[in-house]
Amino acid sequence: MSTITPPARARAHLKAIDVHAARGGRPVLTGVNLTVSPGERLGVVGENGRGKTTLLLVLAGTLAPDSGAVHRTGTFGVADQELPAHDDRTVGDLIDVELAQARAVLRRFESATLALAEERPGAEQDYADALAAAESIDAWGADHRVDISLAALSAVNDRAAPLSRLSVGQRYRIRLACLLGAGHDLLLLDEPTNHLDADGLGHLTARLREHPGGVVLVSHDRALLADVSTSILDLDPTRDGLPRTYGGGYAGYREARRAERERWETDYNEQQSERQRLAQNLSAAQNRLSTGWRPDKGTGKHTRATRAPALVRAVHRRREELEAHAVDVPAPPLRFQLPQLRAIPGATLLRADEVTVRGRLDRPRSVLVRSGDRLVVTGPNGAGKSSLLSLLAGTLSPDTGTVQHKQGVRVGVLWQESPPASHRRAFEVYDAAVDRLISAGELNEADRPSLSGLGLLPSDAARRPVTELSIGQQRRLDLAILLAGRPHVVLLDEPTNHLSIALVDELTTALDATPAAVVIATHDRQLLNDTAAWPRLRL
Repeated sequence: MSTITPPARARAHLKAIDVHAARGGRPVLTGVNLTVSPGERLGVVGENGRGKTTLLLVLAGTLAPDSGAVHRTGTFGVADQELPAHDDRTVGDLIDVELAQARAVLRRFESATLALAEERPGAEQDYADALAAAESIDAWGADHRVDISLAALSAVNDRAAPLSRLSVGQRYRIRLACLLGAGHDLLLLDEPTNHLDADGLGHLTARLREHPGGVVLVSHDRALLADVSTSILDLDPTRDGLPRTYGGGYAGYREARRAERERWETDYNEQQSERQRLAQNLSAAQNRLSTGWRPDKGTGKHTRATRAPALVRAVHRRREELEAHAVDVPAPPLRFQLPQLRAIPGATLLRADEVTVRGRLDRPRSVLVRSGDRLVVTGPNGAGKSSLLSLLAGTLSPDTGTVQHKQGVRVGVLWQESPPASHRRAFEVYDAAVDRLISAGELNEADRPSLSGLGLLPSDAARRPVTELSIGQQRRLDLAILLAGRPHVVLLDEPTNHLSIALVDELTTALDATPAAVVIATHDRQLLNDTAAWPRLRL
């Protein structure tokens, strides 16, 4: 009889102890500690490049940490973000791979049943153990559960269909359906909402909430984190440089993170203020000593005679106070600062009348945009959301209908994907973009916002070539260049893609208050909730 890893169920356990890992010579995980047991669903958040995917690889055992340890008990199901582009297997082959555990448990049960019928020695105990293992994961129902998930996720259910002929989204949904039906003790999921529509998101949410084992969930989907997570591991910077785990689900994480950030900023500002005060005191004492200061005439001779040594002692004392002052609180991360965007009151800025784009936006649509307007464009993938924004931006011409721009109106667009990365440093790319706007007369030198002042890229990232920046950092640079133009109309295509949760929250709040017009195309559930008061255009 083949040896299989039995399901652990109540004994299932995943623990990481002081895990450190580097990629390409750069530390990405520093001192990660976590524990996941049955019933716990740990959400993992952080900016691109913070090591979320690396952490899943370490937890799954496919990547060894540079230091630290990971302890695992029970069976694992892993869904990373990518699948092989060239795969000679069929849908049925993939299902068999993902259900290998259930298949092995059933084979063991069949063997134990035969041994019991033949009254072999020890057959009763083997049968009881095999039956318990099969019942613990409901091995008989695994294929049925997969079929249910395939249908709910709109995935291909033809077992004979070659994977190579399916889209990336289809292959991903098939594998996710297998994992949801396999009955693993622990699930490790990397951005599982990719390629899912509203029905698929609802099914995934329900299955994760019902999952009796543990879950580690890497996601930027704030709605999924809010609906599913029991705790959050944040890999973004903290004042001590270590990752932080927050209880109380996603709501508890947001509140605790906000309070921690406020304390961090307060402590940092107090230490900087105190250091500035001590430096000013030292400077004043040095000035008095260097100018040979003396008391006014009429002051007693003793006082005048001892004043110089006293000044020397004061300088030494102030210097010692300054040197002794510890600045042990690092500078907190940047906060996003939206520059002042201007309105053109009473004017129609953009107007699209009965526009269509063949094969991309087939139904005629009309949009009217004035200063201060808000609009959210929704609809399933392929409905034409990006095409409509391209029409409004003037980068795409309609096949039918017309698009009009008010003369002099400035339109800023954040597309879903960044342009090809430059080998120039980020601040050079930003400065060049601003210089072009000034040269074209679209921006005054006095209105030039500094890159650092926007709070989007820290100085170390701004000094690196764009090719070395993470996807999220490149998108932050795109946003900085957009806002540098002080647009009258802001067009955002899936703005939550690749941006951190904190930045999305800050950006949403800022855009809600700006006098400029804002049009957002999104399927992000939390962003739709946050902009519930905005008018909707469903495609």
